[in-house]
Amino acid sequence: MIDRPTIERILDAAQIVDVVSEFVTLKKKGVNFVGLCPFHDDKTPSFYVSPAKGLCKCFSCGKGGNAVHFIMEHEQMTYYEALKWLANKYHIEVKERELTTEEKEAQNVRESLYVVNAFARDYFQDILYNHIDGKSIGMAYFRQRGIRDDIVKKFHLGYSTSSNDALAKEAIRKGYKKEYLIKTGLCYEKEDGSIRDRFWGRVIFPWFNVSGKILGFGGRVLDSRTKGVSQKYINSPESEIYSKRRELYGIFQAKSAIVKKDCVYMVEGYTDVIAMHQCGIENVVANSGTALSEEQIRLLHRFTSNITLLYDGDEAGIKASIRGIDMLLSEGMNIKVLLLPDGEDPDSFARKHNSTELQQYIAEHEEDFIRFKTNLLLKDTQNDPIKRAGLISDMSKSIGLIPNEVVRYACLKECASILNVDERIIQNEIDKIVKQRKDNYIEQHQKEKEEIPPVIQRENYIPQAGCDQLPFYSKELELVKALIRYGEKTVCYLENEEGESTPITVTEFISMDLKQDDLSFHNPLHRKLLAEAEAHLTDKDFVAERYFLTHPDSAITRLAADMLNEKYQLSKSNEEALTKDEERLHELIPHLLIDFKLSILEEDMKQTSQQLNRPEVLGDMEKCKEVMKHYKELSDLLKEMAKRAGDRVIMKA
Repeated sequence: MIDRPTIERILDAAQIVDVVSEFVTLKKKGVNFVGLCPFHDDKTPSFYVSPAKGLCKCFSCGKGGNAVHFIMEHEQMTYYEALKWLANKYHIEVKERELTTEEKEAQNVRESLYVVNAFARDYFQDILYNHIDGKSIGMAYFRQRGIRDDIVKKFHLGYSTSSNDALAKEAIRKGYKKEYLIKTGLCYEKEDGSIRDRFWGRVIFPWFNVSGKILGFGGRVLDSRTKGVSQKYINSPESEIYSKRRELYGIFQAKSAIVKKDCVYMVEGYTDVIAMHQCGIENVVANSGTALSEEQIRLLHRFTSNITLLYDGDEAGIKASIRGIDMLLSEGMNIKVLLLPDGEDPDSFARKHNSTELQQYIAEHEEDFIRFKTNLLLKDTQNDPIKRAGLISDMSKSIGLIPNEVVRYACLKECASILNVDERIIQNEIDKIVKQRKDNYIEQHQKEKEEIPPVIQRENYIPQAGCDQLPFYSKELELVKALIRYGEKTVCYLENEEGESTPITVTEFISMDLKQDDLSFHNPLHRKLLAEAEAHLTDKDFVAERYFLTHPDSAITRLAADMLNEKYQLSKSNEEALTKDEERLHELIPHLLIDFKLSILEEDMKQTSQQLNRPEVLGDMEKCKEVMKHYKELSDLLKEMAKRAGDRVIMKA
């Protein structure tokens, strides 16, 4: 953990223009800078950088933030990885808390394994380029597959000679320890205590993690002397730094393109990834011989929610697609499926087509998962009612895995239309499945609910989804904006009977005022932000704006950046307006709260009134009385709020 003083030094040193300029060509425009956005296909410059505010923002796609957030987004790093990146750039020594003896040992082992793997990568590359066998066998293979030299370098491809201990001898000669050669899986120990290379006689495909560190290797057999070998490909075994369930081949080379395109293509093998890169499609990864895992899906979900499964058109490819769909759905991914012509794989297909042709084929032939799976399973049902019932049950199970209710409903309607069945039949099946299962999404949701303050349990009929267009939601955003900008500042003073004054911060005032009327923010992220502001108010030197802009949770930093970096903030006149806002917080905050509470009550009353027109309510006297009672409670609360608004506690600005 990096200590707070070091974080402050990094943040003070990091100049937003300096940092962004490493990745974006900027031109000065008034007091700000502008360039093409690195996060989407920007045709005209829409990415603004404000040196005065220390913020950047794209006014087209909305991405931006401070220097830390920019590096997190662009390089797909964690909060602490981004801080270390900036610390290295500005030559700041990173001071972290003292590690325990066990932690130090584990860290040393991991770093040693990375070092040994880096040596092996360079060794394999050197053999490929400079050894006679590397040139005549390894490089010949890559060129036979049509792989260009620049792609060979991009993926750091290599070759290991047919000598079964050449790497081991060279590593020992250079001082690398035998135990680390074995732990990485580069070598294995024989009964006589000697060690043997794992990848001898193979072309080498290094595995990189998201940050670009070497995790392990894959090797493909080539030499005729290895005929009879059961595995064409072998991979590094599991180690302290490599787990095949957590990693994806090509993720390091693809991450920027995935973010920019907001989509990822999933293929099966090393050469599939490489061929598509060579064809100009870089947002592609492979799970390379392993069943798709939850860890791999969550890794992808860091970059995008959209995935296209690109598999062979044979029976094995179809089955692979089906297996992966349900797991992706449960993690909230939006899925499309593309099956290539029979006999083709992504590698062979990409080598036969240029980038334009390949992208056109994908656009024309990829299918939404509902249509793909339903049509696929329909072929087996024919006129068999039992099989058709099984199909409905199978599709309901898949749709029931989708965590987002709106998306789930849209998929339900699509499936019902294709199958030509009543929506209620599928809905009933989905309801049963949702109640019975405890999938990973629900478990995660429960954990989040423990961390996020719950909504006040006051009955209301405002829908929980799709509220961002309702009037009260914009009022909620105004309060959140005030929290981020002025959370630690004093809004007023409360006087007790002895005449002593107690300062009340913006955060405290908003929190107490909402609780007084049994109200809370509608958005869970907004509730979490308010709770964190409350928890840190007693911290020395707490500044809400700085705290939320550098928060480890990227959702919070993105929200803070959006609240602080709107278009109008880049003008001098509006900076003056913000200054005036800060000077009149004792007027502004109560005003924002009244607006929010009145708008949410009005919306609640509107929704409650609409309930009275529903047949299920009109036909149920008890339910009707319940709704009318709720409407009266809202009306009384509205009157009470109006009374309190004119009878507020004595405040001193």
